[in-house]
Amino acid sequence: MTDFTDLVDLAAESLGGTVVAANDEFFAAKEGMLKGTPAEWREGVYTERGKWMDGWETRRRRSPGYDWAIIRLGVPGKVRGVVIDTAFYTGNYPERASIEACALTAPSSLAELEAAEWFTILPESQLFGDTQNKFEVQSDFVVGHLRLNIFPDGGVARFRVHGEVVPRRASDESLVDVAAVTNGGFSVMCSDMHYGHRQNLIMPGRSTHMGNGWETKRRRGPGHDWTIIRLGSHAEIHRIELDTDHFKGNAPGSCMIEGCFIPSTDEAHVADASWKTLVPQLPLQPHSRHTFDVNRVVPISHVRLNIYPDGGVARLRVFAREVFLTNDVGLSVGEFNGMSLADAAQALTACCGSSKWVAGMLERRPFDDLEDVLMASDEVAEHLESNDWLEAFRQHPRIGEQSTGWSREEQAAASESPSDVQAKIAKGNREYEERFGFIFIIRAAGRTADEILAALTERLNNAPDAELAVAAREQQRIANLRLVKLMQGGA
Repeated sequence: MTDFTDLVDLAAESLGGTVVAANDEFFAAKEGMLKGTPAEWREGVYTERGKWMDGWETRRRRSPGYDWAIIRLGVPGKVRGVVIDTAFYTGNYPERASIEACALTAPSSLAELEAAEWFTILPESQLFGDTQNKFEVQSDFVVGHLRLNIFPDGGVARFRVHGEVVPRRASDESLVDVAAVTNGGFSVMCSDMHYGHRQNLIMPGRSTHMGNGWETKRRRGPGHDWTIIRLGSHAEIHRIELDTDHFKGNAPGSCMIEGCFIPSTDEAHVADASWKTLVPQLPLQPHSRHTFDVNRVVPISHVRLNIYPDGGVARLRVFAREVFLTNDVGLSVGEFNGMSLADAAQALTACCGSSKWVAGMLERRPFDDLEDVLMASDEVAEHLESNDWLEAFRQHPRIGEQSTGWSREEQAAASESPSDVQAKIAKGNREYEERFGFIFIIRAAGRTADEILAALTERLNNAPDAELAVAAREQQRIANLRLVKLMQGGA
């Protein structure tokens, strides 16, 4: 990434950005700065206050001081650069500007906001008229509001705040659109975006018109178009929705969607990653919403949307159960390959208690990368029998009971739930064991206590053979998530 303007505009109106206050807006309203369209000029048009101008413009200052406006970002994030656009302001632009920031995202009043702790992210800097004045910002603070100061007065046509989204999501959400800009998603690259920008794919809400989606030029040779999206969280994907809203004579004929898992440090090579099919190539309908169920039980960090041969897509939604990863061990795959047999066996046993699974994984060393590890895990699991799964189940504590290590982290929601919910889970555990003869196994990471209880209650109705198969799938999900935690150090 060499140009910060390729990053998301954190202050965009489409994301909920707004100007909450300004000390003066005599000639042009403060809200004009954040319009999504380029600034325009209307020759010979005047209002009762003077020449019509597009943007925010204050009156001529006749006393000491300067003018200011406070902007609430649509999504909190880390600012990497700003654009103070003075388009069409030639004799009435500010001489200089500075920007301050604060961490507040939802103050109860303007007074609370003004009293907050503000810090400078752009010192007083010279501006030029009728120009996109670009300034890089070096700050790692997550901020929710900015204060744009202009010296001494004048007009700003557009104000853009480019940066990295840092989402603040509620912990009780079950399925999350991890591709959405508001949840930290970012379209890293694409083959073409001649008519519509790739970031439009992951913007909030449905598209408003054909120009509000991602659209490529007409392809006149072999091949197909594509875009790669970095998900806001490593996630276990459950459902993907693709919307061709407004694209009637120019929708793609078909699409195929892939996923991969790579460390963020390897993103420069994401196009060459080991991609796995999430949705096979399927036909698309114009001006329609399409829903695809996905059965991928390992974490995904990026998705690639392939469209055949070209055309436009309005929105892409990737619904997932978030996977919260912690670098408890931080081994690289190379370090794991170099471990002694005993140490490697001990590390693998913490991921899955089946001795046959551990032996199978050891036989497959050395591994090329994390994707190779996860593929081997799935292949070994396919050959496990009932006794192997039961052996793995016995290594887990009951849901809601005292636990340590990864189990404690994964079951935190259940262990810290209200006492009445814990009592219901304990009762369900007893009924489950009496019915099936083994403890209730569920991938608890990312699930609320209520979700765990609902799954427990529902699965009590399964036939014994069917329930063993369900529990085995959950055990494999747990094993793969722990493998990711074990080897987050990369290749």
